[in-house]
Amino acid sequence: MPTYEYECQSCHQRVEAVQKFSDPDLTVCAHCGGELRKVFSAVGIVFKGSGFYKTDSRGSSSSTTPPAPATTPATTPTPAAATEKTPPATSTTTTD
Repeated sequence: MPTYEYECQSCHQRVEAVQKFSDPDLTVCAHCGGELRKVFSAVGIVFKGSGFYKTDSRGSSSSTTPPAPATTPATTPTPAAATEKTPPATSTTTTD
Protein backbone atom coordinates (compact mmCIF):
# COMPACT_ATOMS: atom_id res chain seq x y z
CA MET A 1 0.00 0.00 0.00
CA PRO A 2 1.29 3.49 -0.78
CA THR A 3 2.25 6.07 1.82
CA TYR A 4 0.71 9.52 1.39
CA GLU A 5 1.87 12.74 3.00
CA TYR A 6 -0.59 15.44 4.10
CA GLU A 7 0.04 18.98 5.33
CA CYS A 8 -2.30 21.05 7.50
CA GLN A 9 -3.19 24.41 5.96
CA SER A 10 -3.48 26.02 9.42
CA CYS A 11 -0.58 24.74 11.56
CA HIS A 12 1.58 23.34 8.69
CA GLN A 13 1.98 20.04 10.54
CA ARG A 14 2.86 17.16 8.19
CA VAL A 15 1.33 13.70 8.57
CA GLU A 16 2.07 10.45 6.73
CA ALA A 17 -0.69 7.90 6.18
CA VAL A 18 -0.52 4.41 4.69
CA GLN A 19 -3.71 4.05 2.66
CA LYS A 20 -5.21 1.91 -0.06
CA PHE A 21 -5.93 3.52 -3.41
CA SER A 22 -9.62 3.19 -2.68
CA ASP A 23 -9.44 4.85 0.78
CA PRO A 24 -10.78 8.43 1.01
CA ASP A 25 -8.28 11.27 1.53
CA LEU A 26 -7.70 12.59 5.04
CA THR A 27 -9.32 16.02 5.46
CA VAL A 28 -9.03 17.02 9.15
CA CYS A 29 -5.79 17.69 11.05
CA ALA A 30 -5.48 15.69 14.30
CA HIS A 31 -3.49 18.54 15.93
CA CYS A 32 -5.64 21.60 15.32
CA GLY A 33 -8.65 20.44 13.32
CA GLY A 34 -7.56 22.42 10.23
CA GLU A 35 -7.85 21.32 6.60
CA LEU A 36 -5.36 18.73 5.32
CA ARG A 37 -4.03 18.76 1.78
CA LYS A 38 -2.04 16.03 0.03
CA VAL A 39 1.63 16.83 -0.55
CA PHE A 40 3.11 15.64 -3.84
CA SER A 41 6.87 15.24 -4.11
CA ALA A 42 9.42 13.54 -6.30
CA VAL A 43 9.48 9.76 -6.17
CA GLY A 44 12.66 8.29 -4.78
CA ILE A 45 13.51 5.27 -6.91
CA VAL A 46 16.99 3.82 -6.97
CA PHE A 47 17.85 1.12 -9.49
CA LYS A 48 20.58 -1.10 -8.09
CA GLY A 49 22.15 -4.20 -9.51
CA SER A 50 22.47 -5.43 -13.04
CA GLY A 51 19.76 -5.52 -15.66
CA PHE A 52 18.82 -1.84 -15.61
CA TYR A 53 21.11 -0.60 -18.35
CA LYS A 54 21.03 -1.12 -22.11
CA THR A 55 24.31 -3.01 -21.99
CA ASP A 56 23.07 -5.37 -19.26
CA SER A 57 20.04 -6.70 -21.11
CA ARG A 58 21.60 -7.52 -24.45
CA GLY A 59 24.39 -9.73 -25.64
CA SER A 60 27.30 -8.23 -27.51
CA SER A 61 26.16 -9.75 -30.82
CA SER A 62 22.69 -8.17 -30.84
CA SER A 63 23.73 -4.54 -30.84
CA THR A 64 21.30 -2.01 -32.29
CA THR A 65 24.07 -0.19 -34.10
CA PRO A 66 25.79 -1.95 -36.97
CA PRO A 67 29.36 -2.99 -36.26
CA ALA A 68 32.12 -0.86 -37.69
CA PRO A 69 33.68 -2.28 -40.87
CA ALA A 70 36.85 -4.20 -40.26
CA THR A 71 39.91 -2.32 -41.32
CA THR A 72 42.89 -4.05 -42.82
CA PRO A 73 46.04 -3.17 -40.92
CA ALA A 74 48.69 -1.46 -42.98
CA THR A 75 51.34 -3.92 -44.06
CA THR A 76 54.85 -3.02 -43.24
CA PRO A 77 57.73 -4.43 -45.23
CA THR A 78 59.55 -7.18 -43.39
CA PRO A 79 63.27 -7.70 -43.63
CA ALA A 80 64.32 -10.15 -46.34
CA ALA A 81 66.07 -12.38 -43.82
CA ALA A 82 62.87 -12.91 -41.90
CA THR A 83 60.88 -13.97 -44.97
CA GLU A 84 63.42 -16.44 -46.40
CA LYS A 85 62.87 -20.00 -45.38
CA THR A 86 65.83 -21.98 -44.20
CA PRO A 87 65.94 -25.64 -45.11
CA PRO A 88 65.39 -28.02 -42.22
CA ALA A 89 68.52 -29.27 -40.54
CA THR A 90 69.51 -32.79 -41.56
CA SER A 91 70.98 -35.14 -39.11
CA THR A 92 73.63 -37.56 -40.12
CA THR A 93 73.69 -40.91 -38.48
CA THR A 94 76.43 -43.43 -38.87
CA THR A 95 75.75 -47.08 -38.96
CA ASP A 96 78.38 -49.45 -37.62
